[in-house]
Order: sequence, then structure tokens, then C-alpha cells
Amino acid sequence: MKYILLIYAAESDQANVDPKEQAAYKQRYFTFTEDLVKSGKMVAGDPLQGVASATSVKVRDGKTVTTDGPFAETKEQLGGFYIIDADNLDDAIGWAAKLPTAEHGIIEVRPLMNIPEK
Repeated sequence: MKYILLIYAAESDQANVDPKEQAAYKQRYFTFTEDLVKSGKMVAGDPLQGVASATSVKVRDGKTVTTDGPFAETKEQLGGFYIIDADNLDDAIGWAAKLPTAEHGIIEVRPLMNIPEK
């Protein structure tokens, strides 16, 4: 079954991190991704640009309204995702727990809907 691992953390937490620590943190992500690929469970994944680059879109009364930034005002922002093909929820949770951000942020694990082709 396919699951999406949504990675949430406060962007502001990274602002004052030592460059050597940032490099080590990124390396942990590269290692995680390599391990996921080697396991055969990697479907897709990418980091997102910062929330300053986001645009929220809604349609009200037939009019499209856009605003800069993410829709919700929260401490944590969506920073990236992985889509994995896991054996079950426990397997997906196991992979989510290996993500470096799980140590200071939140990883949301959500199954993807399987929509049959017509």
C-alpha cells in the first residue's frame, strides 16, 4: 500500500543552525533516501521551497482568490514529502520514525487512496 510521509517542522528552527550541523543534517536525509531506494519502497519524494514562496488558492462565489504564504498559521510548516510503498501502516511508521525531522518536528503518515482505472 502506498503512504505519504508529510514532513512538518518550523522553518525558523533552521535559521540559526551552524552550517556544519546543517550539512550533517542534510547528509542524514541523503542516507535515509538511499536506504529507502535500496529497500525498493521509494515511490517519490522532494523537499519544498520555503513558505515565503507559497501561494494559497481558494474559489469563493466563482472568484479565485490568492494569498501569499500557506493557508494555515501554524508553528510547523510542510517542508517536504516521501511517497512510499509500504507493507502496512507499521512499516510506514517505521520509515517515518527514521526521518531526521521526526526528532524535532512531526511526520504525518497517511495512506493514499487507490482509485481504480476505468
